[in-house]
Amino acid sequence: MKRIFTIMALIACAITSAQNIDDVLRYSTENVQGTARYQGMGGAFGALGGDLSALSTNPAGGAVFNNSLFTFTGTYYDRNADAAYQGLTTTINSNSLDINQVGGALVFKTKNQDSRWKKISLALNYDIAQTFDDRISASGQSNEGIDNYFLDFADGISTEDIRTRDNETLTEAYLDIGAAQGLGYPAQQAFLGFQSGIIDPTPGDDTETTYISNSADSPLFQDFRQTVSGQNGKFTVNGATQYGEKFYLGASMHFHNVLFDRLNRYQEEATTANAEGTRLTLENLLQTEGSGFSFGVGAIGKLSDFIRLGASYQSPTWYRLTDNFTQRISSNYRNRNTEIDGSPFLGTNIFDYQIKTPGKLTGSIAAVFGKNGLLSLDYGYQDFSNAELRPTSDSFFAAENTFISERLGTVSTVRLGGEYRIERLSLRAGYRYDQSPYEDGNIIGDLVGVSGGLGYNFGGSRLDFAVNRTDQDVLRYFFDTGINTPAVVNQINLNFSLGYTLNF
Repeated sequence: MKRIFTIMALIACAITSAQNIDDVLRYSTENVQGTARYQGMGGAFGALGGDLSALSTNPAGGAVFNNSLFTFTGTYYDRNADAAYQGLTTTINSNSLDINQVGGALVFKTKNQDSRWKKISLALNYDIAQTFDDRISASGQSNEGIDNYFLDFADGISTEDIRTRDNETLTEAYLDIGAAQGLGYPAQQAFLGFQSGIIDPTPGDDTETTYISNSADSPLFQDFRQTVSGQNGKFTVNGATQYGEKFYLGASMHFHNVLFDRLNRYQEEATTANAEGTRLTLENLLQTEGSGFSFGVGAIGKLSDFIRLGASYQSPTWYRLTDNFTQRISSNYRNRNTEIDGSPFLGTNIFDYQIKTPGKLTGSIAAVFGKNGLLSLDYGYQDFSNAELRPTSDSFFAAENTFISERLGTVSTVRLGGEYRIERLSLRAGYRYDQSPYEDGNIIGDLVGVSGGLGYNFGGSRLDFAVNRTDQDVLRYFFDTGINTPAVVNQINLNFSLGYTLNF
């Protein structure tokens, strides 16, 4: 007889696989977005200032503004992902349009000619610090199946702990297992595998703590699809001042708002027609909401009319996040003598946690060629091994933090930008390099970006356009355990930005 089983569960457990090193990296990195001028020059504004998005790099840049202004920027995002898995390459493209920056600054110049404090500026700015929107598709033939995932979790767990009791619904059993001391998320995954018939206790094992697979004993065709949406928005409150003719100081507070949705859909099917296990589909949906706070301080100094230096410190960002994790699994096989058609069930467990990202130090130098143009270079340094999941009193988080400190290392970032002016027209170009946060550089590769742009000054306003391209290779594992061969994904992001600045 054929047995069909379908489960749907909303999960966020006290013991969880949802919070791990991937979450830390997701919220510890930012893209070069912001104003079109900022993007066109690769974000190299640490010693320049005079741009609203540059306040996140060096808060002292707010004092460089000569007048009050308002700026907004819209960006068209084009994303391309080539995923190579088991000899097959799948390409998927996605795109979106968004207002990624809006803000303004007020400049107050001193009326006291004898004062060394020349002006102060107050600025408010909103930037999309990170756009999560993405799609990935990978498929190929393999002998490693999803049964290994469930076997890894089930090993050592008694079958008695993952059975339903008399008159107990699947929902009740699932939630009871998640709340039980010593069981939690691993036992819930074993429960899914056992109740759906993918795994069974080993025959002859009186302890019923070892398991065998009911999956097809044949090569499997696997299809993995990931759809991600959301963003990390950053609202900046900045204050800066100019002292004398050559020195600028500033400080910023950043308030983050996080929305993140990720749907992973994995499907495998036996390639042999008479195989006992024929088809399985597993869907995981992670939904995260939260907020964060960070601050920054910085200084800019003019060594001469030609050379400027900048230095800044960006604090760690302290996030408070809430996860909801949903799973749905369907299996179809022939080795049972009963038929069960189970309705989807829901169980609600919500998990709150915190993340502390690494702080960042930035040193900058710029050469200004009068009204003809400029060159600018930023170097940033972060130690990702200091990132943490919190509370650290949680034994799972403590173990994961140890793993983070061992696998992640120091990261160097380089931003190089230039601008050449022809009367009212500005030509811009930029380069970006972000070192992999992994010590071995394997899971996430180095990111390389190039950009270019144009600007036209109308006198009382300015129109800017930028093109920004980044290229990065990442290894995408379908699951944390069980299937050990990753897809190699080449991600190319191309952004087209148009911004308008009004001076007043």
